[in-house]
Amino acid sequence: MTKSARRHQAVIVGPGDALGKLRYALWHGDCRELLGELPKRRQFDLVLTSPPYNLGKEYESKSSMERYLALQEAVIDAVVPRLKRTGSLCWQVGNYAQNGYIEPLDIMLHPLFKKHGMVLRNRLVWRFGHGLHCRKRFSGRYEVVLWYTRSDDYVFNLDAVRIPSKYPGKRTAEGRYTGNPRGKNPEDVWDIPNVVGNHKEKTIHPCQFPVGLAERLILALTAPRAIVFDPFCGVGSTGVAAAVHKRRFFGSDTVKKYLEVAAERIDEAIEGKLKYRPHDQPIYDHRQSRLSIPPNEA
Repeated sequence: MTKSARRHQAVIVGPGDALGKLRYALWHGDCRELLGELPKRRQFDLVLTSPPYNLGKEYESKSSMERYLALQEAVIDAVVPRLKRTGSLCWQVGNYAQNGYIEPLDIMLHPLFKKHGMVLRNRLVWRFGHGLHCRKRFSGRYEVVLWYTRSDDYVFNLDAVRIPSKYPGKRTAEGRYTGNPRGKNPEDVWDIPNVVGNHKEKTIHPCQFPVGLAERLILALTAPRAIVFDPFCGVGSTGVAAAVHKRRFFGSDTVKKYLEVAAERIDEAIEGKLKYRPHDQPIYDHRQSRLSIPPNEA
């Protein structure tokens, strides 16, 4: 078993290592190899991941779209049979961009889930305010989370993720409050900043998943002590959210340095020392910044 010098609660493992008693296991290698070593039974309460987009980043090899979809299909085919009947699967993707055009990966991937009888509950739009500025099309400021369930009997804890109502003091003509006192449903468009620049969560990963996005999904779609799996875990943002909220976590990645960062982050989350942006933190009003004042060029 591969470990760093300090004993981690999140342990990096490889072929032949026992996973059964580990609460936070990080597999170094192809996720299909990990799935092949796990018992062939339904054990995951939630599969939550953001796979590569076939853009040629440092953690992937760019290939034809046909080969990319075939690789995604192989992972999906291995994951779905291990998802509990009451479980959920969340696949977060953006667009494949090349030569000035885009192809929406969520639309291309949907048939791969539908063939397994997966039920699409929401196409969640993750909206953020920062990114590259395009010159010949509108700048992309959103990505998509496809949320599927295996059946109509699934976990959905709305109260765990309610957000403040816009008009909590609104009443009916008879004087009753119209809203839920615990807040409103977050709906299907989520404003959560992406991890760029001086974001408090930024690590060595070039396309890092925000903890808050994983956190909201884990709170809504699982109960404490559930098992969460991320087949493309990178630096472990899904594992961090799982650890904060007392869920068990399995993750895998082919890049060892990412897993080492993930182990450190998950340990810090367990110890209550990790700095991250919670899912319910209000969006900063940029108009309060001095940088929002137009320069005086008179």
